[in-house]
Amino acid sequence: MPSADAARARRQGEALHLEGRLDRAAAIALWPSLAGLVDGARTLDLAAVSGLDSAGLALLAETAARMRRGGAVQVTGSPAGLAELCAAYRLDPRLDYTGAAP
Repeated sequence: MPSADAARARRQGEALHLEGRLDRAAAIALWPSLAGLVDGARTLDLAAVSGLDSAGLALLAETAARMRRGGAVQVTGSPAGLAELCAAYRLDPRLDYTGAAP
């Protein structure tokens, strides 16, 4: 039986919803399924993410970068640890490198 905090991804319209804890194990498990969910997604919803580590942040940054190939991306939700990790890795609220071209 999966843990109550197991990471999951689902697509609803133009929103890609992530939930659970995004850590190294979650990044490895989610990566294959995310590849098929990003095309056409415009919103990355993190409201149900309970926390993350640097591997989770890498997953989010790469997911957002792939989504940006199709245009602007809105990131919603601010899970525990996101602001601190973004500051440490110089990522802006869009999960892009600070100072990167729009």
